[in-house]
Amino acid sequence: METNTKTEHKGQTREGVVVSDKMDKTRVVEVTRLITHAQYGKIIRRKIKYSVHDEKNESKAGNKVSIIQTRPISKTKRWRLIKVLS
Repeated sequence: METNTKTEHKGQTREGVVVSDKMDKTRVVEVTRLITHAQYGKIIRRKIKYSVHDEKNESKAGNKVSIIQTRPISKTKRWRLIKVLS
């Protein structure tokens, strides 16, 4: 049986773009996904914004980032930054 280490993550991960970096240690990340309309078959863009905890303030607006779901950190923060992709 394998045990989880600190490097392994268990939780949902998402990739998105930082749209706001005005708060200290918090970023707003917009995640876009494509879905197909059930009746008409048209591809639709759906967006959702997450408040993300960024401990080192390393991401800036416009960066593509990877985030993971975590325990509640504040009223709205339930996601944590894994790494800055670009």
